[in-house]
Amino acid sequence: MTTTDYTVTGMTCGHCEGSVRTEVGQLDGVTDIAVSAADGTLRIQSEAPLDDAAVIAAVDEAGYVAVRA
Repeated sequence: MTTTDYTVTGMTCGHCEGSVRTEVGQLDGVTDIAVSAADGTLRIQSEAPLDDAAVIAAVDEAGYVAVRA
């Protein structure tokens, strides 16, 4: 199991969190996602390390900007 943290900018509410959760949840191997608009954080648990570019692209698809923490 791998845990990876990202900082996400632009989120302001629960809907924002849900959008990020939906997009990131489509990535292969993701087992759990914790998103906090208040803290601007995204924590992903996965079966194996994820490609940072894929995670960043998924967050971008949701309309936000992510960088690895």
